[in-house]
Amino acid sequence: MTDYEVLRVFCGPDGGYGNELGVVRAGAALPDRADRQAFARQLGFSETVFVDDPERGEIDIYTPTLRLPFAGHPCVGAAWLLGVDRLVTAAGEVEVRRDGGLTLVAARPAWAPPRTLRRYASAAEVDALEVPPPGEWIYAWAWQDEAAGTVRARAFPGRGDGIDEDEATGAAALLLTAHLGRALTVTQGRGSQLLTGPRPGGLIEVGGRVRRTLREGGPQRAGGVGSA
Repeated sequence: MTDYEVLRVFCGPDGGYGNELGVVRAGAALPDRADRQAFARQLGFSETVFVDDPERGEIDIYTPTLRLPFAGHPCVGAAWLLGVDRLVTAAGEVEVRRDGGLTLVAARPAWAPPRTLRRYASAAEVDALEVPPPGEWIYAWAWQDEAAGTVRARAFPGRGDGIDEDEATGAAALLLTAHLGRALTVTQGRGSQLLTGPRPGGLIEVGGRVRRTLREGGPQRAGGVGSA
């Protein structure tokens, strides 16, 4: 059996919502990439992260169908859980900062997977969108208050892997921040919140609140792939 935890990343101001993240703290339990991919598919979260070295903050990230060198909500969640001041991803080292109840990571826009940033005229238009057919990763957004830097967004991965809409997407918010060149407060999905801003050296910071998902029996165990 493989133990894993579930976090909610980018929770709203009241601690609700957030995007669920599977975390396998003992990454050595599944050292093979094919087994990790199969396990991420089995869990079915938008991303699952495997911790290979908790002291160094070395992590490995998977969607249900592919491995990602970098992704926002796994990095924020792992940083919160491990309490480290940096993470080591396949893309490079990710800086970590804490500010009150927020956990924030700083990364290069080039590390983020490609996204189509599609602007709409109003938040109401974004709210009314239907899930588009698979084929294109779309980040739909509109200003709520441009002067205040508040944005309404929804994310449609378009991978055909069962994740039709992503509740909170750090990499896409990072790309939007780089595109606009300013700090943002993003409300995404049903009520998740992401806070972003440019940092020195061409980095973009993205972060938010993280909570543990309390499920009956505490940390979860999943059989099947790599189980003993």
